[in-house]
Amino acid sequence: MWDSLVRATADNNNIRVSAAITTRLVEEARQRHQTSPVASAALGRVLTGVLLLSWNLKDKGSITMRVLGDGPLGGVIADVNAQGQVRGYIQNPQVDLPPNKHGKLDVGGGIGQGNLYITTDLGLKDTYTGSVALETGEIGEDLAKYLVISEQTPSLVSVGVLVNPDLTIAAAGGIIVQALPNGSPEVLTKIEENLQNLKPISTLIKEGNSAQDIIKLYLKDIEVKFLEEKQINFNCPCNKERLEKIMISLGKDELEDIINNEGSSEVKCHFCNEHYYFTKEELEKLLV
Repeated sequence: MWDSLVRATADNNNIRVSAAITTRLVEEARQRHQTSPVASAALGRVLTGVLLLSWNLKDKGSITMRVLGDGPLGGVIADVNAQGQVRGYIQNPQVDLPPNKHGKLDVGGGIGQGNLYITTDLGLKDTYTGSVALETGEIGEDLAKYLVISEQTPSLVSVGVLVNPDLTIAAAGGIIVQALPNGSPEVLTKIEENLQNLKPISTLIKEGNSAQDIIKLYLKDIEVKFLEEKQINFNCPCNKERLEKIMISLGKDELEDIINNEGSSEVKCHFCNEHYYFTKEELEKLLV
């Protein structure tokens, strides 16, 4: 099953839904950053969460999610563009923790207390950044709180990552159900009833349910209008040319210091962990 993002509406467009399967995407992130199980879960939830927020993105728009807590995992950052290309990183990818009191990966303990920031760039002149204090550090609840406070939209958010014993990703994905102002109370009550009988979303994905299947399970017995399905993937636009511009921005004195003292330079992209090597000759050309 390839990773996908599905968008749908219900209740005369008063219920808005996005669901995503992100198993392959999160597995690529795990391989790139060599994450521990709890770090894989934290990064995977943030990657999935930012993807689910991309409803209104067009053309060159993007959304960035920053989860900055005081826990041992450090900050987690991910962004997505209108084409469904996602990238992200976690500050301390090798940190591992014992299970929480429920026997689950302790994402909340790894994130700790702090803030969630969402920056939206619609490709216009200005960007907008909203923030909320972290509720639990488990990401789903924090994102739901952000949507209620910053966008005044009551939302159900579920994001999950299931890690295999060999540390690979067994399943990952999520769903956002948003109730717009004119929504029917009966429809909202029905959705709440459906939730009582559902397994965790990562389990549903492991069992083979698609993003459309998951929407149908959450909105069982409710008429759903599917709008769009797009393939998604981990993608970082970094390349050596972009890194050259960053090196040039260091200034002549700094570049000369690198040339004289180190002779070469290696630069790493935090988002995708790709390494770019600059020889002495290449650095000297940047001075011209």
